Amino acid sequence: MPIFSAPDGTALAVTLSGPETEPVVCLPGGPMRAGGYLGDLGGLSARRRLAVLDLRGTGGSEAPADPATYRCDRQIEDVEALRKHLGLDRFDLLGHSAGASLAVRYVARYPRRLRRLALIAPSPRAVGFDVPAAERRRIMARRAGAPWFDAAAAAYESIAAKTATSADWAAFAPFYYGRWDAAARQHQAGEPGQRNGAAARIYNADGAFEPEATRAALGAVTAPVLVLAGELDWIAGPAVAERIAGLFPDGRAVVLPGAVHYPWLDDAAAFASAVGGFLA
Repeated sequence: MPIFSAPDGTALAVTLSGPETEPVVCLPGGPMRAGGYLGDLGGLSARRRLAVLDLRGTGGSEAPADPATYRCDRQIEDVEALRKHLGLDRFDLLGHSAGASLAVRYVARYPRRLRRLALIAPSPRAVGFDVPAAERRRIMARRAGAPWFDAAAAAYESIAAKTATSADWAAFAPFYYGRWDAAARQHQAGEPGQRNGAAARIYNADGAFEPEATRAALGAVTAPVLVLAGELDWIAGPAVAERIAGLFPDGRAVVLPGAVHYPWLDDAAAFASAVGGFLA
């Protein structure tokens, strides 16, 4: 696993996979989950070389001396250091969920380094878009009838009230996936060992985002942008994807039917086709 240095000297790891093409830099979400959960992104690595960054303090990357640098905006220069490490002048960037927040903040600071941007199930925090609880409940209600639905819906009420226990979060897990099957269960089971919980609490801390300034900066980004959402994603559904895409002069939203927050698991072929075609 290649190791390079962040500007503050923290050793960061990047995993390279796929053909010997110019790499797509991939930023994982979580927040602060090691990049291994991205897998091969539904077979995307068969089309393009992937450079998956383990954010500081996750996976193969070193924990920083200053925990305050886990904050999203403090990691922008880590992405720039990776660009330099890979020897790229301009590059394709992909961010998933909370990793899309970091991607957006990077692009706002370094728009001329971007060739293409793919935002997958993006968190709307960086641009200040709120998803009301009523909208989340409406999306989740479309899963009614699933054998796990009643327990998961009840767990959401505890989560929304900020009284959730670990049992509530476990019961709620099926809402992240289009199918709560063995593959989804295995994917979810890997999260505790991949996620840095202490770092996650800092990632979105006060000061991490400047939504108004970021939205203005994105309006000057001329590179093509794809915002891909799962039809049933209660975090960043189709309506949010359309709004985020509308911030870019050349942005477009794509919705995968039946998919939720990990669309490459829910429909690998459709995901690889949509994202691979965009990045081709």
